[in-house]
Amino acid sequence: MRTNRFSVIALFTLLLALTVATGCSPQQQEVKATIDDGGREMQLKKGQTLVVTLEGNPTTGYSWEVAEPLDEQVLQQAGEPEFKAESDLVGAGGVQILRFEAVNAGQMTLKLVYHRPWEKDVEPLETYSIQIVVR
Repeated sequence: MRTNRFSVIALFTLLLALTVATGCSPQQQEVKATIDDGGREMQLKKGQTLVVTLEGNPTTGYSWEVAEPLDEQVLQQAGEPEFKAESDLVGAGGVQILRFEAVNAGQMTLKLVYHRPWEKDVEPLETYSIQIVVR
C-alpha cells in the first residue's frame, strides 16, 4: 500500500513538472509579428514578448525604430534591436528584430519607422504599425 502511494505521488510530481515545463516554453512566451501583420491586431498576455521581425539593411544607414512613444504601462521595449544578415557578404541585407514585453493589460498602437535617424524632416522609407491588446 505504501509503495502504491509513493508511486502515485512520484507520478503526480512528474506530470506536474512536465506541465509546468511545457506551459512556460519560450514558444508560448513569444508572439511573432512580421510585415504581413502590419495593420492587424495582436493579442498578448501579460508577460509575453512580442518579437517583430522586419527586413532591413543597417549598412545603408536605415534602421527600424519606434516612431511614437510607447505606452510603457502596456508595452516596453526589451533590449536593443538586433540585426541578422542573410549572408556573410559585406553590406548584405537581412532582418532587424525588435522585442517588446507586455507588462500590463491595455491597448495601444505600436508604430515603427524605417529611416535614417539623423535625417530630420525627411519622410521614412517605410512605416509599420499594429494594434496591441494586452490581457
